[in-house]
Amino acid sequence: MDSSRMQWQQLLSTRRFKLKDGQITPGKASASSDIESGLRTDFHIDHDRVVFSSAFRRLGRKTQVHPLAVNDHTHNRLTHSVEVASVGRSLGNRVGMMLRAGGHLPAGFTPFDIGSVVQVACLAHDIGNPPFGHTGEDALRDWFRDPAHARYLAGLTAAEKLDVQTYEGNAHGLRMVATLEMYHGEGGMRLTAASIGALIKYPWTADAEPVAEGRARRGKFNIYQAELPYFEAVAAELGLLRKGRHQWARHPLSYLMEAADDICYAILDLEDAVEMGILDVRVFEALLGPFVELDKLMAIRDDRQRCAALRGMVIGHCVSAVADTFMRHHDALLAGEFPAKDLVALVDPAISKLLNDAKELASQRVYRHRSKVVKEVAAYPCLRLLLDALIPDAHAFVERGGRDLTTREKTQLALLERPLQPGESQYCAYMKVLDYIGGMTDNFAATLAREISGVGIL
Repeated sequence: MDSSRMQWQQLLSTRRFKLKDGQITPGKASASSDIESGLRTDFHIDHDRVVFSSAFRRLGRKTQVHPLAVNDHTHNRLTHSVEVASVGRSLGNRVGMMLRAGGHLPAGFTPFDIGSVVQVACLAHDIGNPPFGHTGEDALRDWFRDPAHARYLAGLTAAEKLDVQTYEGNAHGLRMVATLEMYHGEGGMRLTAASIGALIKYPWTADAEPVAEGRARRGKFNIYQAELPYFEAVAAELGLLRKGRHQWARHPLSYLMEAADDICYAILDLEDAVEMGILDVRVFEALLGPFVELDKLMAIRDDRQRCAALRGMVIGHCVSAVADTFMRHHDALLAGEFPAKDLVALVDPAISKLLNDAKELASQRVYRHRSKVVKEVAAYPCLRLLLDALIPDAHAFVERGGRDLTTREKTQLALLERPLQPGESQYCAYMKVLDYIGGMTDNFAATLAREISGVGIL
């Protein structure tokens, strides 16, 4: 077996991992074609575990673009994830057929298994996002990077400090599926190794490269120190190529998950803007029109239905282009040497330009719209208030071994869903606080901040 490139037989591993007595233990792997009671493949089981998790359900009240949106037709993180999963499944099925045609698909697997793996990764890709989306991430990071709060970080290692100073939705996504949900602290959802690999867009820790000014030079990352042993085991099972200390090559199917997300948010964010009256429908049609026979669509009188038909046709073109690009670079993907940031960068130039133009238009006309900006500004004091109430108390709890806390400290820590335990580390205590706040919906965070501020006491 060529050790310089990854192998599909390993990359599609159905092995699940659990944590027992502090040790990562692998379960028994089965062939993807094995059907449980004639109903579900291993990847279908993964799908159902994500869908029925409380973290996935909470995405219904989390920001996609517009915080606390009042328009029922605009996307939240839940509807976005479902739509990304639909596009991802189509991408995976198409690539699966091409893999089989090229003799790359291992025995015991079908093209639809590829689609199922990508679909699971897409469903879970935003499961770690905090309230208020990317603004929420920045607000949480901002608190821990504030020099006034430096005293609370003194007991952390350099790697642990980077983790708490860089709340990362991607890393919290892995934490959700591997630690927090279902089998809490015992392997989480225990998804197959293949689904975990496809989910991980940034397979490295925050300290994987030299750091500067308290930030990882890589920026985004997918692995907290808390989940590092788990991912080490998964990476070994999948045969992911190691690129350095605490960093690996990406699972090839993660590129399809990423492309499905890019396609959806580039196009659907604009469709939302039309729905909300932020963007004129004619601008949307002018951007996407060149890729379809727009004259035929103009017979559809209803703007919403016409936009939906146009969007569907264009997404179909994007799926074909991305799948073709994946197969053109198949060998480079398996060697961990893909020559671009993502698949979209190397698709047909017309498709690439469309998606880039859509993102640019959203950046200029949608993301900076006043209705969005005002609520983003409010996210900072909201999350700061919650951290002000909990982090100093968590610090005091660890410093005093859980003893001699004031009544106020005890009362505020009682908010946590998972109580702090005597003897646990400062890092573990802070992660519990971030798990609690990061898991909140937009509405819950806003309401709780108002209530504990005293404003909502009557």
